[in-house]
Amino acid sequence: MIANYHTHTWRCKHAVGLERDYIENAIKGGMRILGFSDHTPMPYEGGYVSAVKMDVDQLEDYVDTVLQLKEEYKKDIEIHLGLEVEYYPRYFEKLLNITGQYPIEYFLLAQHYLGNEIDDVFSGEPTKDPQRLQRYCAQAKEALNTGYFSCFAHPDFLNFTGENEMYEKYIRDLCIHAKALEIPLEINFLGIWEKRHYPNVKFWKIAGEVGNTVIFGADAHQPEKVWNPEALDVAEKMVAEHRLKLADTMTLRRPGRKSCHRADYM
Repeated sequence: MIANYHTHTWRCKHAVGLERDYIENAIKGGMRILGFSDHTPMPYEGGYVSAVKMDVDQLEDYVDTVLQLKEEYKKDIEIHLGLEVEYYPRYFEKLLNITGQYPIEYFLLAQHYLGNEIDDVFSGEPTKDPQRLQRYCAQAKEALNTGYFSCFAHPDFLNFTGENEMYEKYIRDLCIHAKALEIPLEINFLGIWEKRHYPNVKFWKIAGEVGNTVIFGADAHQPEKVWNPEALDVAEKMVAEHRLKLADTMTLRRPGRKSCHRADYM
């Protein structure tokens, strides 16, 4: 594993450690590329503050810190500046107006909620409801269609416990869609390490049959987990078992720049 594009910082309120610690552990693990992709702030209405994302007024410090370390460590490792982004149609244009003012190199798509975080359903909640499955896949496809996302992080996050035939139908369509857009799917090491409901074997069986390209993502919330050989071993076995197309690196699709003033959403 020479690259990891899924790394968090303390700003998201559920990760620990300094950025420098993540970098040093990545170097020790032999990585050549490290991407920071902390949970993006969202310009929510009504004063709502997320408990799992950085605040809007922390974004500038995040950018400055990563860029400073990118320069400092340029002889040791290639560092990239990204964000893990929820696609919430209601807030997406406002988000682009904010992030477009900074040299963000890539977005990872992560669909933790249907609709949005404020007034809709958590995607990780077990459900047999086919409408939730359908909504998850439709929202993810709409996100991928924007052209802003370089990778789909833990695409198997939806915790569907209903009929296999229904899961097969919608997930296969989602995988075909991602393949057509040449967007890699991430096998998530945090899910492996913490034995969460993902990675989902059913999902990766379908992805292997479709022929999706996959990439490994540490999803590191602790410096020592940026290089995780135990999770890597499990992920490599998944790739072999399902005959997945593994990519060492991914193409960074720079999110578009919008014209607005930072103060509009601060």
